[in-house]
Amino acid sequence: MAKPFASSADMSAKTETLEVLDNGVYALTAEGDPNVGAIEGEDFLVCIEARATPAAARDWLTKLREHTDKPIKYLILTHYHAVRVLGASAFDAEQIVASSATRDLIEERGLQDWASEFGRMPRLFKEPDGIPGLTRPTKVFDEHMRIGLGGDRGHIDLHFCGRGHTAGDIVVWHEKSRTLFAGDLVEAEAALYTGDAFHFDWSAGTLDRVKSFRPENLVGGRGAVARGATACDAAIEQTRDFLKSMIEHTGAVHKRGGTLKDAFLACHAALEPKFGRWPIFEHCLPFDVKRLWDEFEGKDWPEIWTMDLDRLVWAQLQD
Repeated sequence: MAKPFASSADMSAKTETLEVLDNGVYALTAEGDPNVGAIEGEDFLVCIEARATPAAARDWLTKLREHTDKPIKYLILTHYHAVRVLGASAFDAEQIVASSATRDLIEERGLQDWASEFGRMPRLFKEPDGIPGLTRPTKVFDEHMRIGLGGDRGHIDLHFCGRGHTAGDIVVWHEKSRTLFAGDLVEAEAALYTGDAFHFDWSAGTLDRVKSFRPENLVGGRGAVARGATACDAAIEQTRDFLKSMIEHTGAVHKRGGTLKDAFLACHAALEPKFGRWPIFEHCLPFDVKRLWDEFEGKDWPEIWTMDLDRLVWAQLQD
């Protein structure tokens, strides 16, 4: 019997937990579903990530409104993936902020990514007919942008730390509370999706720069909030370990002249005992290994995932 495609059979609801990390600093986690957050300014809100649909975003905003009624001035998108951005219209934000590389990726592959992610993870797309179209940022930057929060609330710094989960990921740093929203550059005991990644950059210099913030609270793309310097470092190093394990085992197969499927089986055997219990491990690994294999083949820029390519790779790599 064929293994169900990606997360297409995962229809079980997840428990959502809103955590107040500091005065006016919020994170919503959901047992391995994508995380979102918000930071209060003196008289406005900065929201981080938009969820997959406006309906899903409104669920998050209903919880947030139990704590603050400030208007949303900025919506920050850490990267372009559909499950992170297509709910943006629900926020009615004055500005939608992303890196310039993310803007370019939305234009290059946003429509294909939308269709691909909807096919892989339908449960996340609550009321998909409510999506008005692609989310496009209204303000972009290359390396760094600062948002002053007013009063005694400090400021937020947005940083591009290098290529990683995508070519355009950014992190959101609130120095006053020492909170880092790392997007999918870091996962806290949740499997990495690396189908659009730059594994060698990410596992080295990019994660080094993420770690250099020395956060006390770290909100990754999925998984629990890491609290305390030790836990934050552990989340970053878990992420690096996943990447380096993939590189080691895929590289060994590639070097001896094996096949893509050989690499997938070697990675699965090596990583499953340590990472297999993490959310979406089985979902991610075929796409992860395919992208890493392409890098070993000299393909720097990720192939655009389509529904047809998704299904082809999934079928090719199952036993």
